[in-house]
Amino acid sequence: MPPQSRRSGRYQRCPERGGYDRHVAPSAADLKAARNHTIPDVLPAPGAPLHVLFCGINPSLYSAATGWHFARPGNRFWPALARSGFTARQLAPAEQGLLPGYGLGITNVVARATAQASELAPAEFRSGGERLVQLLADRHPHILAVAGVTAYRAAFGFPRAVIGPQPAPLAGTPVWVLPNPSGLNAHWTPETIAAEFAALRAAAGQ
Repeated sequence: MPPQSRRSGRYQRCPERGGYDRHVAPSAADLKAARNHTIPDVLPAPGAPLHVLFCGINPSLYSAATGWHFARPGNRFWPALARSGFTARQLAPAEQGLLPGYGLGITNVVARATAQASELAPAEFRSGGERLVQLLADRHPHILAVAGVTAYRAAFGFPRAVIGPQPAPLAGTPVWVLPNPSGLNAHWTPETIAAEFAALRAAAGQ
């Protein structure tokens, strides 16, 4: 497995706003060095509740350089969590360690970081899907939420899958497909993405 990238991004605490503001972003050299690296899943301790396991496509170079999921500026994942009520306020990517306290986790279909998801091979999606099924069998989340319908189709062989709850569970886990929260996904606005997250939250009984 590729080695883990060093974490170069840093955040500065802003207590008056109850969270963090971005302070230092990874440099171009940091991003280049992060290619093909991996970052750890964010998971509650074994045996602790895992209500929703969010699953991205694969880490961006920005995420691999910082060690934080959905860290690229403009990604709507963290705002959608807050707007939908999953979290009490908008968390910064650097605060991802707080998610297990909400019964939430994050993983990816494919572990290695790329500049674009189009760089991933079909075999990587299939292999990642197999790993994800094993993770579900081990951790038993109440719902798996895949952020990106294209990744879900490629990983699990459901070419006609659409956004929303899926008819077939994986390893006994109900599956919900969310819009890709990347800022590059212009078909979805912050408001419509947050609405899908809210529908998921209601289904999860959160």
